[in-house]
Amino acid sequence: MAIPRDFINELVARTDIVDLIDPKVPLKKAGKNHSACCPFHSEKSPSFTVSRDKQFYHCFGCGAHGNVIDFVMEYDRLDFVDAIEELAGQLGLEVPREQGTGKPRDQELSRDLYQLMEEASNFFQNQLRQHTDKQKVLDYLEHRGLSKEVVEHFNIGFAPDGWDGLLSRYRQNQDSQDKLLTAGMVIENDSGKRYDRFRDRLMFPIRDRRGRVIGFGGRVLGEGTPKYLNSPETPIFHKGNELYGLYELKQRHKNPEKVLIVEGYMDVVALAQFDVDYAVASLGTSTTADQFQLLLRSAKEVICCYDGDKAGKAAAWRALETALPLLKPGNQVRFMFLPEGEDPDSLVRKIGKDAFEKMYDEASTLESFLFSNLILIHGTDEGALAKDAISYIEKVQDTILQDVLLKNLAYKLKKNNVLELKRDIFINTNAASNQANNKALKGRGTPLRLAIALLVQHPRLGENLPEQPALKHIQMAGIDLLTLVLDLTRGQVISSAQLLEQFRGDNQFSTLKKLTQWDHQVADENLLQKLKETLVWLNNQYLEQRYQELSMKKNLTKEERLQLSKLISVIKNKA
Repeated sequence: MAIPRDFINELVARTDIVDLIDPKVPLKKAGKNHSACCPFHSEKSPSFTVSRDKQFYHCFGCGAHGNVIDFVMEYDRLDFVDAIEELAGQLGLEVPREQGTGKPRDQELSRDLYQLMEEASNFFQNQLRQHTDKQKVLDYLEHRGLSKEVVEHFNIGFAPDGWDGLLSRYRQNQDSQDKLLTAGMVIENDSGKRYDRFRDRLMFPIRDRRGRVIGFGGRVLGEGTPKYLNSPETPIFHKGNELYGLYELKQRHKNPEKVLIVEGYMDVVALAQFDVDYAVASLGTSTTADQFQLLLRSAKEVICCYDGDKAGKAAAWRALETALPLLKPGNQVRFMFLPEGEDPDSLVRKIGKDAFEKMYDEASTLESFLFSNLILIHGTDEGALAKDAISYIEKVQDTILQDVLLKNLAYKLKKNNVLELKRDIFINTNAASNQANNKALKGRGTPLRLAIALLVQHPRLGENLPEQPALKHIQMAGIDLLTLVLDLTRGQVISSAQLLEQFRGDNQFSTLKKLTQWDHQVADENLLQKLKETLVWLNNQYLEQRYQELSMKKNLTKEERLQLSKLISVIKNKA
């Protein structure tokens, strides 16, 4: 499955980068461009610029740059496909799919599954209002202290006891029955008999970021087992990618300051009852990288709430390891441990909202939790502690945040040699990185590099240029890239952002991104002239190379002798 390239190009062309970024990062006009403090690192004076002409952004502080797709991926922490979905949704477009080498997504099936899951949610809500056993459920909700408003906000329902409460609604529709099986709402035994998965349970619909029901969590009303029963993995539900309550949170808080992650559905609902309405649940799993990305996109501060026992500390440590590579400056992750025998539901009822939220002040920061645990492991062995700590700090992708953690570590150890050690590591790492970059940018400062940079930064320069057939015969690193960029810009209006998007996934992508920001020091009025001069120089290189080939060759053909004669004449005239 793949998204058609033409659709991606259209998406980039129709999305204005200034209009996209300004609501999230307020921009100020600065000459031809717009500027702001960079959203990707901490700074006091603006170094983040957005070009409407190029449809590109660049930060001179941290180096972040790209087009509208890159911004959505970086700012909202989405992968490429999700970023396309997000941009398409803003334009009211459906993302098309074309069949590739992999298995295509069955969009029609997905639409049917979403519809069936919404119908199931409505069915469970109706049962809570109409079923003959509804009173026991209402008594249970009252016992748990849940108001009608909270029940309705989370669309809580009731799956009645019996084998076919939901299934019986589709007795006359075999196709819907099959899809209910695919959606995990019914089970088929070895003899082929089908029955409802959820029976005599309080039902919590799980919604995706668009509000579509994708799964359910069911809590037993009595003392039966399992206490919680979740939907299985289905074509539309992957529990490691979702968070219960996130959609409901966003309905109340468009830009929440913090988000609290807990373990269970009832914890989320009970906290909301006490106006702690910014909690989500990880669906009974260890918090995954995808879930942490959702959390960090939702709020700058994430508070991870765990039991205070050994298992809770172990779960917190796994969460820390997951979070480290995802952190950016400004992100705050805290670890809150509950008293023994308490969960968020029971504790908030016992101490109330104010005292519960007061516990945030005592929650461990990510740094303090990291270092305190390593101190417990290594004791007074500062060398081992430093080495281990650095191995964790290196997982952080943001170099600015790495430096902050490193300084924190040095302070903890009351030494400076850890800084020196880390600096040595950075030097070695950066040396290898710079060597790779230099290789990728071979020809720095040459006419070839200048020609590519001019075209990438100003694609309009290539619109009316004639074809350059000689370039394809030059033996020079990077010449293939130049000829491709020339072909892409010739005869069409295209922005820098659209041009760059043609190379996403190609090994030349990072090279071109760097060239979009290279200061070539050519004045605007001289851009076309300078490009033509570089092309003349490159064509002359071909003439020189061809002359060398022919002059050293024996037994020339008649055509080759004629060509050599012309080359000699051209070279003499140039001299």
